[in-house]
Amino acid sequence: MSDLTTRDSASTPDHGHGDVPADDLARPLYRGPGGLPAADVPHRPRRSDIDPKAARRVERQVAALFLVSMLMVVLFVAAYVAIDPQAEIYIPLFGEVGFQNFALGLTFGLGVFCIGAGAIQWAKKLMPDVEVVQERHSLASTPHEDVEAAEQYERGKEESGFAQYKIIRRTLIAALALFPIPLVVLLRDLWTPKNGSFGPSPVELLSETAWTTDMPIVTDGTYVKLRPEDIPVGGLVSALPENIMEIQEEEHNLNARGKAAIILVRMEPDEIRAQQGDGWDYQGILAYSKICTHVGCPIALYEHRTHHLLCPCHQSTFDLADAGNVVFGPAARRMPQLPIGVDEEGFLVAKAPFAEPVGPSFWERG
Repeated sequence: MSDLTTRDSASTPDHGHGDVPADDLARPLYRGPGGLPAADVPHRPRRSDIDPKAARRVERQVAALFLVSMLMVVLFVAAYVAIDPQAEIYIPLFGEVGFQNFALGLTFGLGVFCIGAGAIQWAKKLMPDVEVVQERHSLASTPHEDVEAAEQYERGKEESGFAQYKIIRRTLIAALALFPIPLVVLLRDLWTPKNGSFGPSPVELLSETAWTTDMPIVTDGTYVKLRPEDIPVGGLVSALPENIMEIQEEEHNLNARGKAAIILVRMEPDEIRAQQGDGWDYQGILAYSKICTHVGCPIALYEHRTHHLLCPCHQSTFDLADAGNVVFGPAARRMPQLPIGVDEEGFLVAKAPFAEPVGPSFWERG
């Protein structure tokens, strides 16, 4: 049994709002099938409980939030279609950011927020806040459960005002109906363009990196050129193309860095069982993309005894001594290898760009 007791209906009204006459309530406590008695605890009515004008004002506020959510969905679609993906905007404290990404995030976030804020305002100001008593009962099913469930549904529908507040109901349904549209619009990015009609395809985007023939290899962080003797057997070095900083300054983003990041590992030449091309190593030094082919996490966990490269995100494991093939985990394809050599001054360079797309698998490849 509950520690709370029900009100004595002979002395006080059983609507949960103390001594306020039932006729003065904007919406009295539901007393139909499935209704529960009010608990005998102190309770102060809200203004919207006793003032119909206040209740209608809250109703309009909730509807306005749902309408704003619908407007944000429309603006989301407009921003996706109209704003150049390469355009940038200055945001205080954040600096230069992608204009389209900012607009999409702002409109979609406000759309979701307004639905949630409207629902909270509805619950806090219009739905009953009276404490009621529900007797404990056996957990075993009874033949009357279906009837009781139907009665509870009717009670919830009546107390929520879903049927009474038509403007809230209609704007909520409309807001929820429009809510999935941004998710559908974003599916356009999965389309493989033809003849450049929708911009570069995933294959084109991930096949073109900053690596070119004879591009010097520099360390990530210090940007110092590397010689073969700088990498011991069993060692790993994170590296980038020499011109990466110039590209970043020109493009104002890190896209080129993300695609061009590589790792250099060194092993005994006779430990290399296979490569993705003949002679793509230099004296046992191998260069692979640093970006996991599963979902694009950067990898630098190298076990030199097994020559396995482990992705920390989802544990995809690649054998760098065997052409970077997958030996474990969800990755669907091997790590792309970069052919390397040395220039006339003895510094490590790329002999050619990557022969296959870098980064995570995309839907055309699986």
